[in-house]
Amino acid sequence: MDLKFFKRNKGEEKEKIKKSAVREWFDAIIFAVIAATIIRWLFLEAFTIPTASMEKSLLVGDFLFVSKVHYGARTPKTPLQLPLTHQTIWGTNIPSYVDWIQLPQVRIPGFSSIKRDDVVVFNYPPEFEHPVDLKTNYIKRCIGIPGDMVEIKDTQVYVNGEIFENPPKMQFRYYLFTDEIVNDRVFKKYDISEFYRSQGGYYVMTSPETANTLRSLPFVKDVVLTKNTEEQVNPRIYPDANVFPWNVDFFGPLEVPAKGQTIDINSDNLAKYGDLIRYYEGNKEVDIKDGKLIIEGSELSTYTFKQNYYFMMGDNRHNSEDSRFWGFVPEDHVVGKALFIWLSIDKNESFFSKIRWSRLFSLIH
Repeated sequence: MDLKFFKRNKGEEKEKIKKSAVREWFDAIIFAVIAATIIRWLFLEAFTIPTASMEKSLLVGDFLFVSKVHYGARTPKTPLQLPLTHQTIWGTNIPSYVDWIQLPQVRIPGFSSIKRDDVVVFNYPPEFEHPVDLKTNYIKRCIGIPGDMVEIKDTQVYVNGEIFENPPKMQFRYYLFTDEIVNDRVFKKYDISEFYRSQGGYYVMTSPETANTLRSLPFVKDVVLTKNTEEQVNPRIYPDANVFPWNVDFFGPLEVPAKGQTIDINSDNLAKYGDLIRYYEGNKEVDIKDGKLIIEGSELSTYTFKQNYYFMMGDNRHNSEDSRFWGFVPEDHVVGKALFIWLSIDKNESFFSKIRWSRLFSLIH
């Protein structure tokens, strides 16, 4: 008997187990999504700059990579989420997650800690409608680390009583006095993207160096820094304008809380740190009133912080919603360190001039 009749042809066997083109594409997509998710979680994540709060250090339309390994990646808190999304499904307002399950969040050790002057991406703390890991991403410069005393006097930042070195491309709001209508090309020439006309001149966001240059122009009468006086009170300023009458140019002194630091419970400290104790420390049944702190029915005379906090500010000092307005950034809200710009697009330019070639692959300082 010819037993070859019962043997499978090797070529036929390969044809039977060969995957279809659709199956190969499906497997490739699944692998790519899993790989991208792991990279995004553990190593690098791409972000874009949507607002002018960091100009001119970072521009609207900058695309950058943020390192997760510097400060350590966080384990996912919201596991029921579509991969590679944040808050909503791409191009829609449909939520991309459900918060039925919330896992304990742990930070994998990184190879460095947050330092003063680092440009940091973090989750916007007071956005309570989303879980911590899905709050809106913000980017600011770290001014104060745990234990620091932060103060602003006449627009100058001080940390622990010493002048904090200003970012090279820091901006303020100035008023340009002129009787003429200034062509937009003049502002573009001096790299001024934020300006608007007012009676007798223009408000412009620019650096002190550029303001000095503008003063020499023949049609400019003067350029004046529009800063607050020490007596002016901003009702939106942190922590409570009724207790601490500060503004964006005269602020503090305010100590940045550190993990393990113990404070006395009194009206001033509750005004400064009460929201941290209530919302970011994982405490249950917190009641604060009449200068008293009650947690789960017990009144406390002291409180010890459970995590580190940071004070963040934008480089566009008069056009930045930052720690001066909403307070400290808890450590569990930190996403990563901004590394470099990989693409920069100016939406206001013509098609062939949209890419800012000089900014490509520039490091973020």
